[in-house]
Amino acid sequence: MDRRIFLSAATGTTASVAVPFVGAPSCVGTSDVIRLRRGLDALMEVDRSRGGHEGLERAALSGAAEALAKQKLGATQRIRQRLFSVAADYTATAAWSAIDARHMDRASQLLGRALYLAGMAKEPVAEMRVWNSYAMLAHHRDEFTEAVDAGYAAQGTAIARRDPLFASLAHARTAIGHANLGNRQAAIRSLEYAQDALGKADASEPTPSWIAFYGPAELMAMTAIVRDRIGDAAESEAASHKALSTIPEEFRRNRALAATRLALAQLHQRDVDQACSTASMVFPLMSGHPIPGRMRSLLGDYYRDLITLAPDATIAREWGDRYRTEWSRL
Repeated sequence: MDRRIFLSAATGTTASVAVPFVGAPSCVGTSDVIRLRRGLDALMEVDRSRGGHEGLERAALSGAAEALAKQKLGATQRIRQRLFSVAADYTATAAWSAIDARHMDRASQLLGRALYLAGMAKEPVAEMRVWNSYAMLAHHRDEFTEAVDAGYAAQGTAIARRDPLFASLAHARTAIGHANLGNRQAAIRSLEYAQDALGKADASEPTPSWIAFYGPAELMAMTAIVRDRIGDAAESEAASHKALSTIPEEFRRNRALAATRLALAQLHQRDVDQACSTASMVFPLMSGHPIPGRMRSLLGDYYRDLITLAPDATIAREWGDRYRTEWSRL
């Protein structure tokens, strides 16, 4: 029997990743791939609830290490390639966790490793996932041209050309890059491509756990970002309301991010009282867990806009005094 390392998150969700011991059988097959995939799915459940953090990153890297150790013992070339694919996914999960925690340099290194492993696996789904994450990394580094380029790279992967769900995500990610560059028409056009592609996606088709977050609700959340960035605050507010009404309850981090985006859209329409009330929703949504770095940064953006647009408003000072400790908690 394999010796097991149990990796627990604060949510109470536990993922087990097995590591080989000396004298383990040399034959590795499909059952090993399936077990490792299940471990990856468990980590994605943790991410949905509390977001990226160091424990999740460590667990993902442990899974990648095991997949690569098993790869050397693979019974066939097909099994070895599948294990490279699993390792790429685990490494991309670690990179995503680093992005969510705003550890950007580490995320960049991990994405480079994940892209290499995806190439070794000849796995277009893993490749598309990495380019999607590269676009997010560039977005958070304010490298907006690079974000657009990564979005186009995601669109060019074999899976995005073949599967409209993946194509939709790639177009939506590109739209955010265009919006950040101030390219209004390109941003709107990319959103239209994303919506059209999503309408063609087959919801009954099985998909990897990492893309379970994406669908009509998440496209609305991404639309809210684009609309706010190009100055359409009312449209951004409407899109945020639609997102919040449909993002599943288990995606707590995504719901909290959508609430923050809604608050920003309301603030940009000078509805200060309502914006502060909406922004306050984030903290009960994330109750019981540290707030991921990406969300803390967005709340910081909200507060900066709040004191810029309403520097003399009592509610602005009260909001800052009340929640500064909350949004800074690690």
